[in-house]
Amino acid sequence: MVLLRRVIGDALRSRRQEQQRTLREVSTAANVSLGYLSEIERGQKEASSELLASICDALGAQLSEVLREVSDTVALAERMQGVLVPVGADAPAARPARRTRVTDGQVSVAVRQETPLKATLRTTRNVRSTRPGREVVRAA
Repeated sequence: MVLLRRVIGDALRSRRQEQQRTLREVSTAANVSLGYLSEIERGQKEASSELLASICDALGAQLSEVLREVSDTVALAERMQGVLVPVGADAPAARPARRTRVTDGQVSVAVRQETPLKATLRTTRNVRSTRPGREVVRAA
């Protein structure tokens, strides 16, 4: 099961880090406490739509862009057959953790599943930069 608050938090953290900004800078600009923003980025708290819009504004991002990225990430995770186990599914209790990585060229999703109800989802956006004579793809 993908937790939407974690995917949203990953998307916000990724954008903040791409801009090389601190939590303090963004929390001040968004008018939210540093601790609360940190909890949102770690997927521990759900941001209201108003707060999410304020954080996006502080990051110079359109809310629709962030939500589209989140939607793409969730869709990619849903296509990972056998990795994300539905709630209530029967599975061995002592199964070793599995790691899976999938990409669609723009977004990479890495999943580490320890139990049917505990999966860590990490997303990165792939950034293409071109230099004369060659193209470089790096994770952002």
